[in-house]
Amino acid sequence: MTAPGEPEVGGRLSTLDRFLAVWIGAAMVAGLLLGRLVPGLDTAIESVQIDGVSLPIALGLLIMMYPVLAKVRYDRLDTVTGDRKLLVGSLLLNWVLGPALMFALAWLMLPDLPEYRTGLIIVGLARCIAMVIIWNDLACGDRDAAAVLVAINSVFQVFMFAVLGWFYLSVLPGWLGLEQATIDASPWQIAKSVLIFLGLPLVAGYLSRRLGERAKGRAWYEQSFLPKIGPWALYGLLFTVVILFALQGEQITSKPWDVARIALPLLAYFALMWGGGFLLGAAMKLGYARTVTLAFTAAGNNFELAIAVAIGTYGAASGQALAGVVGPLIEVPILVALVYVSLALRRRFPAAFDAPGPGTTESGTTESGPAEPGAQHR
Repeated sequence: MTAPGEPEVGGRLSTLDRFLAVWIGAAMVAGLLLGRLVPGLDTAIESVQIDGVSLPIALGLLIMMYPVLAKVRYDRLDTVTGDRKLLVGSLLLNWVLGPALMFALAWLMLPDLPEYRTGLIIVGLARCIAMVIIWNDLACGDRDAAAVLVAINSVFQVFMFAVLGWFYLSVLPGWLGLEQATIDASPWQIAKSVLIFLGLPLVAGYLSRRLGERAKGRAWYEQSFLPKIGPWALYGLLFTVVILFALQGEQITSKPWDVARIALPLLAYFALMWGGGFLLGAAMKLGYARTVTLAFTAAGNNFELAIAVAIGTYGAASGQALAGVVGPLIEVPILVALVYVSLALRRRFPAAFDAPGPGTTESGTTESGPAEPGAQHR
């Protein structure tokens, strides 16, 4: 498959797929304008929450993740759990390299801004469990592998987030003679994020496949049901982007220099984590699909948890909270761009075309249609 925008592919993709970057850019602009021009909109959106969880953001993420998780072939997950190179590589990238890299970048680029620095370190500790699902799918990654890696990240997150926060904000700075900070994150707060943003869509996706195949068979499920729900993944993504940018439209447009300072280490972080994951996957000969999955699961972050912890510890108006909010605002356009980079690099993995993988037939098509980004949207 060739990258979006090339003639032989562009003609076969739906309008939604061909102009993905345009739609996301429009959603970002729309959110910023709404947040800036509609008085009190951010307050109104923030008020729609239960136990600190924003219902509009939760709704968007659940709609976004459900179609992708409904496509996972849960009966084939053993092919992922048996891939030790993939699992070990993901654990090292997410729980050793990721937090350490963000710590180094935050101190190197924001030595004079302790609040923003602390906020970025918290972002680096919160490994991705939600939006990475959609980036992986758009880049034609292995969605079964993505489901397993995200689940592993979730378990590690519950047990390791607070421990690593204590280490990177208090212990390590103390050893290095740097300024120390604190973090306040209860196990329930972290588990709640995992249950809502991964547990619910994962259970819904699993039950959809199991019950759908039992009732009408795999052919109906793959060829009729999945194509109908497929477009909702991008609808949910666009809705989430609008809400995120609307919530912070005022802060972003009123503090452009601060946002730019925060954005620099984030840009370096996403590029280095994705690039490192991609190179590692290629070096381990994982094949295109799992190499892309490894790269995106390493680069993404759980911004919902990072923002909640920053607000809970330092307050909604704090610099730490602003740094957490800027995280997804930079992550969205950067990882969209990396989707296109992934597809452009796919030609360097000829085995990806010749050897069928999970959910792929000999002809290079998935059981629900052509193995192209957005094929589910046709």
